[in-house]
Amino acid sequence: MHQWDLDERVMTVRIEPSWNRVLASEWEAPYFKQLTDFVREEYRTRQVFPPGRQIFAAFDAAPFEQVKVVILGQDPYHGVGQANGLCFSVNEGIPMPPSLVNIFKEVHDDVGAPIPASGDLSRWARQGVLLLNATLTVQAHQPLSHQGRGWEVFTDHVIAHLAQEREHLVFMLWGAYAKRKGEFIDRTRHLVLTAAHPSPLSANRGGFFGTHHFSRANDYLRQHGLSPIEW
Repeated sequence: MHQWDLDERVMTVRIEPSWNRVLASEWEAPYFKQLTDFVREEYRTRQVFPPGRQIFAAFDAAPFEQVKVVILGQDPYHGVGQANGLCFSVNEGIPMPPSLVNIFKEVHDDVGAPIPASGDLSRWARQGVLLLNATLTVQAHQPLSHQGRGWEVFTDHVIAHLAQEREHLVFMLWGAYAKRKGEFIDRTRHLVLTAAHPSPLSANRGGFFGTHHFSRANDYLRQHGLSPIEW
């Protein structure tokens, strides 16, 4: 398992090799050094999620050249045992958060896939769905607690590399935060699907259910000679 070696004096980022090549310039950037100092101290002194070895799980599961779809979340779940490094995903055996329940409802209504018993989305990730949170770590029971520390700069660069170096990707941007983060993506090179956030607060007001993002993504992939995602 690739991981971030949090115990070493010198921070070592262990990430899937193709992503390591793409992101190599980030590791020595001043903002990233400040971020690593902060994250190391947080893991040393507080309860932080996900486990250190899963910080970069989204990248490990979906190598750079194999990414077909990008789903953007905000920050990891902050409850014990929930976060596994994939946005909106929870570990096997953990009750599904409301946003994930709504995602599965829309998948079912859109493509007919049965609602699964597990909220672990690693099966999507292995098919080339990059489940990317804007902030990759969070303090226990403190949502958004690691915002503004450098993760957003890092994940902006991740999105930029994908948008500029790949063709015909599908970006799913749910909610105002994700839409802003993906504003610069070239809509002539990629399919950008926007909707309300799947949380009950916004999804039930309209704007998420019935958007057919999952079938639209697969139609686009097929049009460009790529195999669809088994949602």
